[in-house]
Amino acid sequence: MKKNFSVISILIILGVVYLSFTDLKPSVITNKYLKSNTVFSIDKALYHLKKITKKPHYVGTSYHKDVQTYIVSELEKLGFEVETQVETVVNSKNSATTAENIVAKLKGTSSNKALLLLSHYDSNPHSSLGASDAGSGVVTILEGLRAFLATKPVLKNDLIVLISDAEEIGLLGAQAFVNSHPFIKDIGLVLNFEARGSGGPSYMLMETNGKNGKLLHHFLAAKPNFPAANSLMYSVYKKLPNDTDLTVFREDAAINGFNFAFIGDHFDYHSAQDSFSRLDKASLLHQADYLMTTLSYFSGSDLSDFDADEDYVYVNFPFVKMITYPFSWIYPLLITAFLLFLVIVFLGISLNKLTIKDLLKGFIPFTVSLVLCSSITFGLWQLLLQIHTEYNDILHGFTYNGYTYIFAFVFLNLFLVTTIYTKIASVEKPVNLLVAPLFFWLLLNILIALYLKGASFFIIPVFCALIVLLIETLCKLNFAFKTILYTIISIPTIYIFAPLIKMFPVGLGLKVLFICALFMVLVFGLLVLTFHKKNAVFTQKASGFLMIIFFGLATYNSSFSIDNKQPNSLVYIQNSDTQKAYFGTYNTTLDAYTKHVFEGDYEKGGIKNAETRSKYNTQFKYYKKTVSRNIPQATIIHEIDTIIGAKRFLEISIIPNRKVHKVELSTRERLSFSQFKVNDALVHKGKKFTINKGTFLTYHMANTDQEITLSFSVNANEKFRFIVNEISYDLLTHPSFNVQQRSPEMMPMPFVTNDAIIISKTLSF
Repeated sequence: MKKNFSVISILIILGVVYLSFTDLKPSVITNKYLKSNTVFSIDKALYHLKKITKKPHYVGTSYHKDVQTYIVSELEKLGFEVETQVETVVNSKNSATTAENIVAKLKGTSSNKALLLLSHYDSNPHSSLGASDAGSGVVTILEGLRAFLATKPVLKNDLIVLISDAEEIGLLGAQAFVNSHPFIKDIGLVLNFEARGSGGPSYMLMETNGKNGKLLHHFLAAKPNFPAANSLMYSVYKKLPNDTDLTVFREDAAINGFNFAFIGDHFDYHSAQDSFSRLDKASLLHQADYLMTTLSYFSGSDLSDFDADEDYVYVNFPFVKMITYPFSWIYPLLITAFLLFLVIVFLGISLNKLTIKDLLKGFIPFTVSLVLCSSITFGLWQLLLQIHTEYNDILHGFTYNGYTYIFAFVFLNLFLVTTIYTKIASVEKPVNLLVAPLFFWLLLNILIALYLKGASFFIIPVFCALIVLLIETLCKLNFAFKTILYTIISIPTIYIFAPLIKMFPVGLGLKVLFICALFMVLVFGLLVLTFHKKNAVFTQKASGFLMIIFFGLATYNSSFSIDNKQPNSLVYIQNSDTQKAYFGTYNTTLDAYTKHVFEGDYEKGGIKNAETRSKYNTQFKYYKKTVSRNIPQATIIHEIDTIIGAKRFLEISIIPNRKVHKVELSTRERLSFSQFKVNDALVHKGKKFTINKGTFLTYHMANTDQEITLSFSVNANEKFRFIVNEISYDLLTHPSFNVQQRSPEMMPMPFVTNDAIIISKTLSF
């Protein structure tokens, strides 16, 4: 009988884990349910997606203009007044272009604040097809609007659509809209649709300069069918350098909004594999559900005031979708938990259910588990990076077999912690083993309350475990019954933390697997009475077996294939000052594609003056001298050079003599500018700025750009120089080269300047 109850307990845990994931997003089968409520057609959305993702459409490409024309046409068919906002813009990181935003408006019946639907239509340079990021957002809006307007609603608020440009190169389209478009003063709320992978649940992330209470209240009032969110995610999001267009609205215009973004299958992010065929249709349905429910709600709501007096903690919760409570509850809940802990421990000692000796002994296996599991996980992943050096060329850090590795490390840590507890957790009464984990959790919640209040839902597992500790202290239950009872009480803990264990390495890369190890031990500690005795032995054996299986599967699937392409890179650099030329690669591991260039005499390291700005500050790993192809460099004309008082005013025109996609200006010396403009757009808002070293302007050539005009003023007595790098993505098609084509198992490495010709020249003044 005991064995049967143990099996039931394990099955409950597995069922809750399964439920914690399936509750987060719809399935394709659920489409019928969505259709009956929203008449959103996934087939029509996919039709749009196929149209706009045939080729890369980053800023400056001909297909970028084709995609723009298609979206404008579709919005006009829906009855919107559509315009294209064209403006040169520079962001705070000195990235610039001439953005071409698609702006559409449908008048409402009131003069209240307008609702803005937001996504972007440019793909990431230079090989991404942009199906998920952010073609999925564009088609969600197009089809969602068609479905919404088909119901002939009485539209109360003005409805504005911004399909922004140049998001991938620095949120520049959003910057142009916020800085200059007259509609900005009318907007009360923004709904932004994004992606950072090609699958998984779509998470809601709020953007607000104030408190989140009203935003959260209205989000839940809109009744999305699959709300996936927690306050920890936004706390972490705010600390990361991963902004969206919505960030510009919040920071520069104090406009609140919601991001809806899926991050699963992160290995496709910004790559040539971000294609129509790889987009998870269920993720698209999830975006559709968010749009249809929030559009229906906010199009008729008062959008004038989302300023709240209080922040809220929120997290997905079994059976009720989401649980929320105000930040003002954090310290009372924490104090209550501490007092309950002390009272129950004192009571347990008084009733001889706990002994000081045994509860202190309980700290040994828990502490050892925390240290060993996290350190072994961290060290093993570093070892795997040495064994599979090709993983280092997946710059975002989530490999194609990443999900398999997550399973493998979960079972590894489960094996380790059960082994440790079965070997050294020698106490007379198992309840003593629950005290140490609870003490650690309480300490963790103190740190959270002080530094990361968004994670304060971590107190929920504490209360669940305190209930278990209280029952174990006061009641005398048979082993079989209490095993199931304690498992049921622990359902919220399992439900909350199972998705987190997956989410962190998916979103941040497998380098953070050690965080998952910590979560595993923390959760196991609270479930120690469920996993005691036979359950622990069974779990140890089962997890050990599954650990071997999944590490074996990960190793078996570690190679690249047509479906999981190997990223590689090749760049030609021509230095006009030295008349020397090189090939460079960012690859740590040379493959068949790069080896045809890097044979014989090549060097490790970077190339002077040729390093370009990239997301992960990636440097060249190898370079090799080659014959100069004498690619024509830009014509540089000194239009103005005059001294007025203590200032020297210069104007320079850079006129490319070939198709150039971006121009980077960098320095190896300290430069100070009193004012700097590019194509009449102010850099740093016209303020003085100094740069000690590195890139100080990246201009992406748009379809409307023919040249770049730089106007700046400096101290009259200073001599200075900077480097101009002209970059084009035509290395594989340029007639001066005979570069071997990639095999079907390969693709251009994303996040770096790739397949490029770089012409470098130093200008001295």
